[in-house]
Amino acid sequence: MPAGRQANGNTESVDNYLKAILMLGGREERRVTIKALSEELRVAPASVTNMLQKLAAAAAPLVEYERHGGVQLSPAGKRRALEIVRHHRLIETFLYEVLDYPIDEVHAEAERLEHFISERFEERIAAKLGNPRIDPHGHSIPTIEGEMAARESMLLADVVLDGKFVIDSVSDRDAENLRLIEACGITPGARLRVKNARDGYSVSVGRSSKAVHLPREVARDVRVVRLGK
Repeated sequence: MPAGRQANGNTESVDNYLKAILMLGGREERRVTIKALSEELRVAPASVTNMLQKLAAAAAPLVEYERHGGVQLSPAGKRRALEIVRHHRLIETFLYEVLDYPIDEVHAEAERLEHFISERFEERIAAKLGNPRIDPHGHSIPTIEGEMAARESMLLADVVLDGKFVIDSVSDRDAENLRLIEACGITPGARLRVKNARDGYSVSVGRSSKAVHLPREVARDVRVVRLGK
């Protein structure tokens, strides 16, 4: 995947904007509002607007920005965003599988490293790991060509009807929640029996008959796929 770096000041900050737009836009690549970006990046709306104007006005624009109309990634911006996501998820996988980092520590470490590794280093990591398609959290790793597999899943917090599910992925954004999720045995690929409760969910993992309680705020960090009856 080509590096696609731009002379837009702080490359790390630019990368974070591009990743946030990619994530918030979703698979449908919806236009993202200033408010949503401001909340995601924890940056003042005026600063967000200023950055987007710069990215849109660059010689090779990374975003398509309209005042009051939100923002989308340009083709070049999307390529760079997917490259950074690939870096991040490969680094997480390397830290977890090769260096034995705890699952709740790999995200923060990858956040620091993702902007700076060379393409050669990326290729060596991927080859060492056997070119994995998902990271330790169950998230798809973009290919070197910039393609990322679509995955159909739902938040556990959106489950209304009791039933059986397979865990698709867990969020890496809250280390405390992630530690609780891991302690419950909730990992990508595991099966889950779910009962809705007023203050959360009662879940049993795998063949265990023991039920554990997950508060709704933790259930928002787990994505699942419902299994047939």
